Amino acid sequence: MMHQDLQTAINQQINQEFSAAYKYLGMATYFDTQNLEGFANWMQKQFEEEQAHGLRLLRYLQDRGGKVELDTLPAPGTEYESPLEIFNISLEQEQANTAAINHLYELATKHLDHATKSHLQWFLDEQVEEEKSVEDIIALLQRIGDDSAGLLYLDDKLAARQAEAVPGLDD
Repeated sequence: MMHQDLQTAINQQINQEFSAAYKYLGMATYFDTQNLEGFANWMQKQFEEEQAHGLRLLRYLQDRGGKVELDTLPAPGTEYESPLEIFNISLEQEQANTAAINHLYELATKHLDHATKSHLQWFLDEQVEEEKSVEDIIALLQRIGDDSAGLLYLDDKLAARQAEAVPGLDD
């Protein structure tokens, strides 16, 4: 049986993943209103991935006999000043997510829950990729500055993003 502290923390992470997804959906709607369909696509794919992460944790908790406790999601923002502002917010969100997953891993270690540690390893690796992806876009946006041609080039590039397969859901 899973330790109650760990079950509570996994529930918090499930809700954090769904909240992050909802925030990405709000960001996608902003980009859509700005006619930046590539940016909107990138955020839509991010929304889908975060939902999948939440579902993966939810199913894991259920598989271990835990009780899932879903919270109300706060309304996401849909008004922003710039793409750079949005990606800076996205990076902060991913860094908070990384910290929370690290905390979960530490709890699993403390309670000698090796199955949960093994399950969380994928999330630890995924967060490295998530942060780098956002950091790369921030660097490009900083380089572009106010150049609309550069922004449109990046928009076109982001339109090509496909959703990643999430092990345990897409198998």
